[in-house]
Amino acid sequence: MTRAMQSVDFAPAGIDPWLTDEEERIIFWRAEQLERAGYPDGAVLLLATRTDVDVHLAVDLPAKGCPHDVALLILL
Repeated sequence: MTRAMQSVDFAPAGIDPWLTDEEERIIFWRAEQLERAGYPDGAVLLLATRTDVDVHLAVDLPAKGCPHDVALLILL
């Protein structure tokens, strides 16, 4: 088995196995913030990996009363 195949086998779903450590830390930080904001798991993974989504806005919307499904429509 090649090194690339091993990386893919152990990479969490939706996470690129070729990310740098810094990029990975940023995604995990974003995911943690989104989880704390109450987003469901699928939305957390989607939003955490989308660099075009402002994570601060994503956290602020539900904090101000916006339902998570509506926040997703706004953010995406």
